[in-house]
Amino acid sequence: MELWFSERHTPHVKLSIRVEKQLYSAQSEYQRIDVFESKEFGRFLTLDGYLMLTEKDEFIYHEMITHVPMAVHPNPQNILVIGAGDGGAVRELVRYQQVEHIDLVEIDGLVIDVCKTYLPQIASGFDEPRVHIHLEDGVKFVRSCENKYDLIIVDSTDPFGPGEGLFTKEFYGSCYKALREDGIMVNQHESPFYVGDATAMQRAHKRIVDSFPISYVYQAHIPTYPSGHWLFGFASKAYHPISDLNMEAWNELGIKTRYYNTKLHAGAFSLPTYVEELLKDAE
Repeated sequence: MELWFSERHTPHVKLSIRVEKQLYSAQSEYQRIDVFESKEFGRFLTLDGYLMLTEKDEFIYHEMITHVPMAVHPNPQNILVIGAGDGGAVRELVRYQQVEHIDLVEIDGLVIDVCKTYLPQIASGFDEPRVHIHLEDGVKFVRSCENKYDLIIVDSTDPFGPGEGLFTKEFYGSCYKALREDGIMVNQHESPFYVGDATAMQRAHKRIVDSFPISYVYQAHIPTYPSGHWLFGFASKAYHPISDLNMEAWNELGIKTRYYNTKLHAGAFSLPTYVEELLKDAE
């Protein structure tokens, strides 16, 4: 008998992955957590039945949500990561020696424990001494911060359930306040392709544009996410994501990546016409 995991992307489209075996399943205080093993994508994590990451393509998402802002900010030392209980964003950030302090705020501690056990190559940075884990609501945590961070990475789930509060105007305003005068915020920005996802993307974009003087959107191809076309938001108080990119300085760091590079960095902000129109409509 074959076992398949299926995620519905629209009422008429779904992604299915054949499962070799289920490695873990539990209901936490906040959500159902499952880990599966597959031949094509390796191990993959789902929350409430939605695919969060797979071993095969997680590097694309995590490299693009971290290295883009890190290549723009000239000296990011103090960083806040909200969500990201899988550890992928932290894994990429701890590769930078100039980073002094990383606060990771994850509401569901069981996600961290599960990823440490079943996805250790992704959750490899949690035990680094510069990483400080806070098991609490990211919305409440950032509300109490002011002029503290050089970079905030909002690595949230989709805008419902535990991640819903991370898409509000109040939350983005709190992030603005928590950033230093030249701070950057990057967030996962949903997909522009299917109508439901595009509507959520536009709503988030409008609220970010209202909160930050500099706001741009960039893209990546992530095969297991709805439509494979995924967006990220780049918002800053001071830096332009392309004109303030120092290619030479980042390349001299010698950080080995599989997806991100500084040429792709600039190109990622060149969006298809239909996406530009969606963003313009939202603004």
